[in-house]
Amino acid sequence: MDISALELKKQLRAEALARRDALDPQWRIEASLAMADSLAAIEIEPGMVVSGFWPMRSEVDVRPAMFALRDRVARLCIPAILDKTTIVFRELVRGAELVDMGFGTYGPGPEAEELEPDLMLVPLAAFDRRGHRIGYGAGYYDRAIARLREKGKAQRLIGIAFECQRVEHVPDQPHDIQLAEILTENGLTRLPL
Repeated sequence: MDISALELKKQLRAEALARRDALDPQWRIEASLAMADSLAAIEIEPGMVVSGFWPMRSEVDVRPAMFALRDRVARLCIPAILDKTTIVFRELVRGAELVDMGFGTYGPGPEAEELEPDLMLVPLAAFDRRGHRIGYGAGYYDRAIARLREKGKAQRLIGIAFECQRVEHVPDQPHDIQLAEILTENGLTRLPL
């Protein structure tokens, strides 16, 4: 990928995040709750490990969806940043203290059990109709998903974003992970891969 494609990704990210930030905060709450209803209806097996994320800034708040899945006997986990290249997924249990992970997010501390998710709710800065995504630029999720898939995990990925984060075309690289499903306030869309 040449520098112009990297710069285009950076520009698309900034524009999509600016649109997301401009959304009315009350509308974001209502849209997040509607998206939680869509996620609560997906098929899961008891004991399935589901990763979500603790929302930062103006992200979709997936906590209501995660808690609805927990009520259906899913085991929940969220990312914990280990270093500048690695995240793991630690179990999220009721009442456990969350620690500052940097980047404006929180996660379970090192005493929490590390889990390998089967279903991942993946945060997005931007996405296109092909299921290509732009994250926040550090590549944490691409590396984590590749590592999990080598172990036969993370077989179902659902990108989570508001519709205003959709872009015409995301420049992609061979190592980028393509999503088969995207959830916005307009509902869950399955994409052809």
